[in-house]
Amino acid sequence: MITIIDYGLGNLGSVANMMKKVNVDAIITSNLAEIERAEKILLPGVGAFDAAMEKLTDTELREILDHKVLEERIPVLGICLGMQLLTKGSDEGTLPGLGWVPAYTHKFPDNLGIKIPHMGWNYVIHNRDNPLTGNFDKDFRFYFVHSYFVKVENEENSILKATHGITFDAAVQNSNVFGAQFHPEKSHRFGMQLFKNFSLL
Repeated sequence: MITIIDYGLGNLGSVANMMKKVNVDAIITSNLAEIERAEKILLPGVGAFDAAMEKLTDTELREILDHKVLEERIPVLGICLGMQLLTKGSDEGTLPGLGWVPAYTHKFPDNLGIKIPHMGWNYVIHNRDNPLTGNFDKDFRFYFVHSYFVKVENEENSILKATHGITFDAAVQNSNVFGAQFHPEKSHRFGMQLFKNFSLL
């Protein structure tokens, strides 16, 4: 069972529908008791960094999530803004992030002659072997929508790389914590495979 955290920001229905397509049991909840029983957590997100962190920290959600992830060490997957929340902070705001991954979220530079936000399909490449993406074909792609990108402090935390003007970390891992900058729920068979892989961790 995957527990999809409802904190007011994210494509919750789309994520749950994709889980159903790959026969993975999932619930959408903001109920603290249900989150305390979670075996795996998915943290979605669409919107602004500070607004999302406020929603997590102004409730008991932050305390429970820290306990589940840092002490119980259950698998967690952050997607899109959810991945950026895993980092230490973001150029988009002033609040500290969850800090579960040694990384920082940066704004795409304005002087690269690229469209911002980065929107659409983009190929990714493996930075290292990982159970989240290890059984993908050599050439695979995902659907992105973002104006900010994650840069890890240590390459050992980078799973996938993508390029849009500059090369950035498209997926990251720190122990039981995983992040994907792209939208698996919009990435058809590639996203379905990633969700299936996460369910087996």
